Amino acid sequence: MDVNELMKSEDLTKNYEIQDINDNKVMGILAYIGILILVPILAARQSKFAMFHAEQAFPLCVSGAIISILLFIFGWIPVVGFVFQIIFGLLDIPILILMIIGIINAANGTCKELPFTGKLRILKLQ
Repeated sequence: MDVNELMKSEDLTKNYEIQDINDNKVMGILAYIGILILVPILAARQSKFAMFHAEQAFPLCVSGAIISILLFIFGWIPVVGFVFQIIFGLLDIPILILMIIGIINAANGTCKELPFTGKLRILKLQ
């Protein structure tokens, strides 16, 4: 698969109500900030807009948590821990970039799938 294909993301905003988008932009933004993904999942379950962004953010949240756990475990091993910190630290960069893209999309009121991970639907919130 071509990198350009992975970077293409479909804009699904037309499928969402303007009032829902305007009322739940903050919930969409919160979905991309680590554990705060639980706020829209629990408090804005009725919002299709908030659930869209929670679905987009979930793979990033899980990836970040796994990286943190692995860093904690392997960080205690003298040489191996240092190597893992470098490798997993580099993996955090694309996750951070995708989080920023998601926050910008939510703040702008758009429902655009994230590059690379946007097609994943793990939670099935909608």
